[in-house]
Amino acid sequence: MPSKGKRKKAQSQKVVRLESLKQINLNAAGLDIGSAAIWACVPEDRDDQPVRQFATFTVDLKALADWLETCGIESVAMESTGVYWIPIYEILEARGFQVYLVNARHIKNVPGKKTDVLDCQWVQQLHTYGLLRASFRPEEEMCALRAYIRHRDNLIRHRSSHVQHMHKALHLMNVQLTNVISDITGLTGMLIIRAIVAGQHNPVQLARHRNPRCVSSEEEIAKALTGNYRPEHLFALKQALQLYDFYSQQIRDCDGEIEQKYAAIKPVVNIEAKPLPPAKRRKRSKNEPDFDLRSHLYQICGVDLTGIDGLEALTVQQIITETGVDMSRWPTVKHFCSWLTLAPHNDISGGKVLKSRTMKSKNRAAQAFRLAAQSVGKSKSALGAFYRRMRAKHGAPKAITATAHKLARILYHMLKYRQAYADPGQDYYEQQYRNRVIKNLQRRAKQLGMKLVPQPSVS
Repeated sequence: MPSKGKRKKAQSQKVVRLESLKQINLNAAGLDIGSAAIWACVPEDRDDQPVRQFATFTVDLKALADWLETCGIESVAMESTGVYWIPIYEILEARGFQVYLVNARHIKNVPGKKTDVLDCQWVQQLHTYGLLRASFRPEEEMCALRAYIRHRDNLIRHRSSHVQHMHKALHLMNVQLTNVISDITGLTGMLIIRAIVAGQHNPVQLARHRNPRCVSSEEEIAKALTGNYRPEHLFALKQALQLYDFYSQQIRDCDGEIEQKYAAIKPVVNIEAKPLPPAKRRKRSKNEPDFDLRSHLYQICGVDLTGIDGLEALTVQQIITETGVDMSRWPTVKHFCSWLTLAPHNDISGGKVLKSRTMKSKNRAAQAFRLAAQSVGKSKSALGAFYRRMRAKHGAPKAITATAHKLARILYHMLKYRQAYADPGQDYYEQQYRNRVIKNLQRRAKQLGMKLVPQPSVS
């Protein structure tokens, strides 16, 4: 006989009334996109040749849009294939079509022979019956900003590889600069490396470039700079430094374009009438742009998201360029966290949870939330206390996911209701946790016919 809890769970399941499939999107078309050709399918009563092939040149894409207009098409569905879908998506959207970008997993074909023609017909049929769901895509201005941000991330990634090349060249010359300074791309490190490339190899002279705030003394730095300065290794160091400087200039140019994009976005709050609250953290991030990024984020979001523990300006920028600032695209915070793949996915059969885990995803916003969750672990905040509690109970990976989930919920409510975040502190969280433990113990004692008696505190 099933237990009382299982009976309640089975009774709480919703009963959905099944109906026969109806054609919802009567003016629907389906596209199968490749690198050299696009197959398009429209309803059979719209054209004598309902399935056509188009090349991927811009002229042919415009001809495809003209043909779809002639056939009276209003909605077009396509699967996300690499980056090939982006040009046709932008052209069709500019022409007024309702474009559905669909996850390839959701349009698996029926078993049988697979051809491009059958694929586009299958997509068109599924879209006609309303069985396809469009993938999320933020507003056009946010998509443009997102392209710049992703390009900037790639530039930083490329530049970091040349920092590793400088490390290698120094080690080949047995110049142990990394043992006396924490970052060779800092003020002291770059002055020394530029002097080495310029031809200065005297350790004492090189050590004089030490910044007063550097922990190591000039004597220690001079000892580390005594090396074997061979020409081939100096040449490698010189080219790595030139490439590092080149990518640094490229990043500065990209920052200029990003600043112009921020200025073109209409602000939702007047920063003069409602000034930006002072920053909690004074330390500047190394990869942060030269312009005031935090002020731009505040103006387009209407609230200071950097007030959340763990979220720096660059992290907030990465999140909002992936999600946008309009939270009405998700009906509830649960939908938002599910889209981020931070909410648990439960496999239920027979009223029993067979497996509960978060889905695998490459969502960039979710990755940013996870990195923020790691950074908040040592803070003296309620989120930091929550992370440490979850880590002690479930381990670090699950603690990171749980904290990232909580961060996502906070950000959702801040953007939706334009309310600032106030950290209650780790003491508040610990007190709330203690109250929950006591409440559970009292309930358990009552079930056993007992009563908890608090002991007086010993002074």
